[in-house]
Amino acid sequence: MKNLKEKIGYGFGDMASSMFWKVFSYYLPFFYSNIFGLKLADAALLVLVTRIWDAISDPMMGVIADRTRTRWGKYRPYLLWIAAPFSVCGILLFTTPDFGYGAKLLWAYVTYIFMMTVYTGINVPYGAMLGVISDNPREKTVYSSFRMFFAYAGSFVALFSWEPLCLFFRNAIGATPATSWQLSMCVIAAACLVLFICCFCMTRERIKTVSTASVGKDFKALFSNSPWWLLIGAALCFNLFNTVRGATVAYFFADVIGPDAMLSFGAFGNILFYSGLFLGIGEIANMVGVALTVPVSSRLGKKNTFIGVNIVLFVLSALFFFVDATPGGYWLMLVLQVFISVLTGIMSPLIWSMYADVSDYSELKYRTASTGLIFSSSSMAQKFGGALGGAAVLWLLSSFGYSEATSGLTQPASAITCLWMLMSFIPAAVAALAAFVAMFYPLTPQIVNGIVAELKLIRSGQKAPASEDEMSDFANLM
Repeated sequence: MKNLKEKIGYGFGDMASSMFWKVFSYYLPFFYSNIFGLKLADAALLVLVTRIWDAISDPMMGVIADRTRTRWGKYRPYLLWIAAPFSVCGILLFTTPDFGYGAKLLWAYVTYIFMMTVYTGINVPYGAMLGVISDNPREKTVYSSFRMFFAYAGSFVALFSWEPLCLFFRNAIGATPATSWQLSMCVIAAACLVLFICCFCMTRERIKTVSTASVGKDFKALFSNSPWWLLIGAALCFNLFNTVRGATVAYFFADVIGPDAMLSFGAFGNILFYSGLFLGIGEIANMVGVALTVPVSSRLGKKNTFIGVNIVLFVLSALFFFVDATPGGYWLMLVLQVFISVLTGIMSPLIWSMYADVSDYSELKYRTASTGLIFSSSSMAQKFGGALGGAAVLWLLSSFGYSEATSGLTQPASAITCLWMLMSFIPAAVAALAAFVAMFYPLTPQIVNGIVAELKLIRSGQKAPASEDEMSDFANLM
């Protein structure tokens, strides 16, 4: 395959990011309430405030990256510059200091804000690289698929190994739960550092774009870009769907499934049914979905694929509510998790590829190369979805009487019902909303192909940029 080494190298970047992101999304709320020792309401506000700052900082980083000039390119250098701070901040985030409650809360805010800032500093330029690695729409989808395949591989490694790593440190050196979480993050952080450096070494920027417009014009073009608004709304819903389910899993297994649940393999024995296994199998299924993205979207179109996937997600998520928490029901939960994860696996590279199309549309219509700003908006949607989803889970559990650091046997019935809703009907409603918003997205395959052909002529100097009147005529075709 052409440029296979580079595609793998590009995938390493999101493999590193996802190892951190999935641990943050799925385990950090549980860590703050049940390990670190924060009240649910305080943890919810912490997650919301820090993630909102993180989302706001994304466009800032996009503007900075668009105007970076180095011999390595505009976006790629940040992989090298920020890899080490990224790993260090992750370790500090999962460190529990021996402070009073107020000082610990302050520590949580400071370390979380620092972590999300360096995450933005490396992830926004990394995402924007997709717009300058290739100018071929299908090739961008292939790169995006490699990215998400490796992202889910990294997520699988992190999620599947997280609880065994914590258990290993508790048993091997007698570490406390807090110390075992910190040491486990040290292992993950070291792997991320190596992966980011490999990504830097194995990739290249090929498309030379120059942002000659002012920052104000870049933002004006962004806010006038109707496909961007629609894709932001749809992507925010998709990320909200993932975060609500993911952030609920640790609580769901602690208080509904229980610590001693087993999956029966008949004569072959039993294995422990725990949250890491549930999430890890989901990551493998995500990888299958990623492999299906190019053939499915090539046949149905990106917009139709987005809508269809969310409709099926609505149905499967709603079905989860009716599964019994019994040994037989555990298998059905896994089956639903596999199908839901295959579908979300299709969605992830699809969204990144759609952002690349929106970036090309913006360059042609507004004559401003703001790839970093466009891609930072996708990260912004991801983080807003994560902020709202993570905070909503904690607030809902608090409202329904969930008690921190207690076993499932002592939780009130209202809290248990809330956990079931968070795994089923609530994400189902979000998926339905995502499908509805995507119906209005205007960039069809025919329009995208026309944009790419026009940009190729302009970038090669064979044609002058379109006039305002010509672009108005083009926009009216949508």
